[in-house]
Amino acid sequence: MNADTIFQVSDLAGNKRVEFIDAAREGVARLRDRDGTSLVMLPESALRLLEQLSTWWEAYTRLDSLLRRTSGVPTARELGDLAWLRTFDRDDVEEFLVELNDALVAASADRSSEVLDRCIRDWRITARQLEDPLRRSVLLGTHSAEDLVEVDEPK
Repeated sequence: MNADTIFQVSDLAGNKRVEFIDAAREGVARLRDRDGTSLVMLPESALRLLEQLSTWWEAYTRLDSLLRRTSGVPTARELGDLAWLRTFDRDDVEEFLVELNDALVAASADRSSEVLDRCIRDWRITARQLEDPLRRSVLLGTHSAEDLVEVDEPK
């Protein structure tokens, strides 16, 4: 089916409805409503990806703008729905921004949210670990060779 094909409402009642469904299954099907409104049908997975990309590009843009305006670490209020980033220092937040950009570009190119989902999941897990003072000290503290001891294999 040609991507420029536009179906009419009457096509849905006739034998072209199968062609319409097939076109939608293959990517996109366009339908011109009786009032001239153009409607599009596409696989739900494609819609979900577009919604997710839109949400995260918006978050990326807001965070990028926030980091350009401030020199310190943004507050939870400034971060809004990204408040889980408050456990990180500014360098880490900037690194998150770089990784988020890379993940968004890859997800757009791949037409899959897998790399984006992994990026967000990994950063959220790290943020949760840093919220615990003991884990934070272990993860971010300084360590020396004397801190390490050899152990025997369990029997």
